[in-house]
Amino acid sequence: MAANRKGSAGPNPKQEEEGTQNALSAIELLKEDHREVEAYFEEYETLEDDAEKEEVALEICLALQVHAQIEEEIFYPEARKGIDKPELIDEAIVEHAAAKQLISEIEAMEVGDSMRDAKVKVLGEQITHHVEEEESELFPAVEAADLDLNALGQRMSARKAELLKQLAEQGEIG
Repeated sequence: MAANRKGSAGPNPKQEEEGTQNALSAIELLKEDHREVEAYFEEYETLEDDAEKEEVALEICLALQVHAQIEEEIFYPEARKGIDKPELIDEAIVEHAAAKQLISEIEAMEVGDSMRDAKVKVLGEQITHHVEEEESELFPAVEAADLDLNALGQRMSARKAELLKQLAEQGEIG
């Protein structure tokens, strides 16, 4: 089940064929990522097998790392220029740092580690909080700003594809 998703944090090939991946605005792209990782967390909760849990946990970590990188490199700097409340960006960056610490710990764990479930659960709770704040506070502020969200979405989509390609070449994803 989980093996079919290897590398699914990347662009959907069908969307690429149709050209719809590049048509996503920055906010649509980020919301799509949010839904994807929420589904991974939900799947994790249903699993019993340690090897399957390991695989889904690593999928969660990969998706979050790529998502955070495109936000920090592209979305947040542009959003900061356009919104009246830069503290929203500061909070998001701090939340990313906390998530990255847990991601690092999860990635370092051995299959069957008794703390994995707890760490994945806490990471899920942190991400749920982060997503709620972004979607209810930051995204509306960005939508109200004078930013070209479609051009920003294209830049973010291209960077996401580049990161996933680099990870695949390094053997991080299959």
